[in-house]
Amino acid sequence: MQHKRNPKVVIRHHSRGYLPHLESPDLIQFITFRLADSLPADFIQTQEKKLRSKLITESEYHYAINLKLDTGTGESFLRDPEIAKLVCEAILYFNGERFDLHNWVVMPNHAHLLIKTIGDHTLSETMHSIKSFSASAANKLLGRKGRFWAPDYFDRFIRGRTHFMNVMRYIDENPVKARLCDSPDNYPWGRAGWKG
Repeated sequence: MQHKRNPKVVIRHHSRGYLPHLESPDLIQFITFRLADSLPADFIQTQEKKLRSKLITESEYHYAINLKLDTGTGESFLRDPEIAKLVCEAILYFNGERFDLHNWVVMPNHAHLLIKTIGDHTLSETMHSIKSFSASAANKLLGRKGRFWAPDYFDRFIRGRTHFMNVMRYIDENPVKARLCDSPDNYPWGRAGWKG
């Protein structure tokens, strides 16, 4: 399928049985991935049912998910500075090589990325790399076994400059809205405050 505004952009849809995803090296995408226990299954099922029934829009669906994530449900392993740091490092590892990372933040039970893949590198491959490395390292540090990340991620392609700027601002402000800090540059686990 070709992109409506730019016929040179080829978009491929794929799914691993969870959520459908868009794959294109020419799209900037807003990604949310979360810990396995961060959202109750019944909440997700209800939101997905509303979306399929067209009771809510895709934007309302993502808003509901992000709002619920910001309540900090689940174990919130990413509150541990050592775990948050290793997830940040996993996110940054292939920046500039497999993808261009425009913005990012690691919250207590989820993370947001604003990303554009490079060349033949796919979004699914990129997310698999980030999640598998960080899950293995985090489980080792925590002395635990089992699923660390939820099996899928949410993605939305950026539709224009205004949308891009709104998402940049949303990612920067997410820790402030969740009352984790008073300013984005005071939150160490995101682009705005990362000291590396």
